[in-house]
Amino acid sequence: MTQHSYDVVESVAMQLISSDASVLPVTATLSFRVRDPYTVRAVFTGAQTRSTWLLGRELLMQGLSATAEEPAGTGDVQVWRDEDPTFTLISLTGVEGSALLAAPAQPLETFLTATVALVPLGNESASMEPEIATLIAALLTA
Repeated sequence: MTQHSYDVVESVAMQLISSDASVLPVTATLSFRVRDPYTVRAVFTGAQTRSTWLLGRELLMQGLSATAEEPAGTGDVQVWRDEDPTFTLISLTGVEGSALLAAPAQPLETFLTATVALVPLGNESASMEPEIATLIAALLTA
């Protein structure tokens, strides 16, 4: 039942902005599955670290037009457009601390556009029906 391949994958060169304003390069590999249309898997890889986050696709879409004063997201993940509109900022907060990432907006837009071409916003639950039916059948026969 587990699918390991992804329908859309995009690598995005980002910058991790530390509290002292120094910048470190980070690569984010964004992955999307039609069978899990609400979620974007983001693997952030730096020189000595690797971290995986599950991000809401709709949250990322909303963040492309959000502002620092009103970012998309209210919890551990917030996304907004930078004052320089060619960049999007992503704030991640977890048990090990927080991170602020600056990403060029264009590859994020390209990635999200490709996901919407496969599963339009608002049609996510319909694309999950076969997976849910399989899960229910497995639970009923267990």
